Amino acid sequence: MTTARWTRRLGALVQRALRATRTTSRREPTPPRRDRTAARPPGDFVGTVRTSYAPRLDGDADPGEIVWTWVPFEEDPSRGKDRPVLVIGRDGPWLLGLMLSSKDHTATPRREPHPGPRWIDIGAGAWDARRRPSEVRLDRVLRIDPQAVRREGAIMDRAQFDLIARSRPGSRS
Repeated sequence: MTTARWTRRLGALVQRALRATRTTSRREPTPPRRDRTAARPPGDFVGTVRTSYAPRLDGDADPGEIVWTWVPFEEDPSRGKDRPVLVIGRDGPWLLGLMLSSKDHTATPRREPHPGPRWIDIGAGAWDARRRPSEVRLDRVLRIDPQAVRREGAIMDRAQFDLIARSRPGSRS
């Protein structure tokens, strides 16, 4: 073999070893890869949400915490995105949550088929490493498998949590 070929081969082996080291020493697991053959998410929650506030940064997702998890797209539930979600309650074994976005939705003209706000500004917080201002979507309640929560991001301030709970249509505390 030529020197150049040996160098390329050795470089490839070193890169492979580094990738293996990075993935095994990583503290936060990456979200599971989703494809069309994966189990379907449980679907969005429909009904009256009984909100509760009981955050504890203990490794388990609790109401009042912002956690990172997989959120399926509305138009194609087999696809989605890892994003922050405010946990607002429970439905049996499932967590109930509202997704967050750093995109400004409240400044765009409303083209909603129903009256009322769909998004509420909550400002910046520890859930976003870049500390971008965020908004919470009020009209879509996600049903989340607690095992699918990747990490806890922050505890929502009680007053702000209560404001979000009151702003949600069909919500009870």
